[in-house]
Amino acid sequence: MGFATEFKEFAMKGNVIDLAVGVIIGGAFGKIVDSMVADVIMPFVGMIFGGLDFSNYFIPLAGQTATTLAEAKKAGAVFAYGSFITVALNFLILAFIIFMMVRQINRLKRRQEAPAAPAAPEPTPEDVLLLREIRDSLRTR
Repeated sequence: MGFATEFKEFAMKGNVIDLAVGVIIGGAFGKIVDSMVADVIMPFVGMIFGGLDFSNYFIPLAGQTATTLAEAKKAGAVFAYGSFITVALNFLILAFIIFMMVRQINRLKRRQEAPAAPAAPEPTPEDVLLLREIRDSLRTR
């Protein structure tokens, strides 16, 4: 078996394709969550904390006097803890959503794996009943 044939066999296995689809959808979903955190959640969080923008929370490490994170990064090293808070919140939201999805999938699997209610026993055929009566009548004699 040649290398190309072996690689094609490997790449076409169901698990590899499923993983590729999962990675692509996960990347797109990550962008949606990034936007939700940056554009929807963080403005409300900033408003609650006095209208502050978390993305501009930083400590200059090179003595910069810049007022925005972008300007401070251009001037030297910066400890950007506001960006870290935003990314950490992004991660928590994404992890929670994935947890809820996996939890729901596990519930659905358990429902499918649950044994069905036992079926009602089939009625005993008439010939078997007659044979039992004959047997019982022979025992009593």
